[in-house]
Amino acid sequence: MILPSERFYESPMSLIDTIKRTAVPIHREGWHFIAIAAAITVVVGWFVPIIFWIGLILTGWVIYFFRDPRRVTPLGAGLVIAPADGTVCMIGPATPPEELGLGNEPMVRICTFMNVFNCHVNRAPLSGPVTKIAYRAGKFLNAELEKVSDDNERNDLVIDAAEGRIAVVQIAGLVARRIVCFMREGESVQAGERFGLIRFGSRLDVYLPAGTAPKVAIGQTMVAGETVLADLTAPKGNAPLTRVS
Repeated sequence: MILPSERFYESPMSLIDTIKRTAVPIHREGWHFIAIAAAITVVVGWFVPIIFWIGLILTGWVIYFFRDPRRVTPLGAGLVIAPADGTVCMIGPATPPEELGLGNEPMVRICTFMNVFNCHVNRAPLSGPVTKIAYRAGKFLNAELEKVSDDNERNDLVIDAAEGRIAVVQIAGLVARRIVCFMREGESVQAGERFGLIRFGSRLDVYLPAGTAPKVAIGQTMVAGETVLADLTAPKGNAPLTRVS
């Protein structure tokens, strides 16, 4: 029989391994921001103690912002998964961005607002080839407003799956100044796979085929890579849709 204390001394790396398994990873996009925040905190804080403590808090927030937690994505053909952490702020019919070439007919749009405390790593809502990527420069208005879909800086992707074609739009917000996309046209993506990131507060819109019934409601909290937005294999209908004014 091996006592717990004996097991610890027999495997001194077990504690480190446990920490590695349970710790929340930091996305690679965040390391230089963390380094800058930490350097400013140490250098300026050396001369002004109050700045050190303020900088320490801000550095902790930067680390928290760029966290990249592990997620378990539901399996199932046609399941559309939430691409972002945040809160559903709009659900309703909307015409997709013209640069995607999806036509002028309204599709079902689900909008997720991400505040500065949400995880900003974006995950693919559906498996399939990325047939279109289009970037458009624009303004940096409050991402909760309706008109940001047209006015703000954005990056659009079309995923053409066997169950249907959808669009995902990364929209910069009031604080966000950088949209990052890891995908290229022609590449295939798996549902739940990381495809991009936005700094620091923004919105993700998902456009679904007309008649798709959303499985989420306005005000619901989303978990990227885990929450199911819709099922493209379900019968299409005229499900009641709502929109925030």
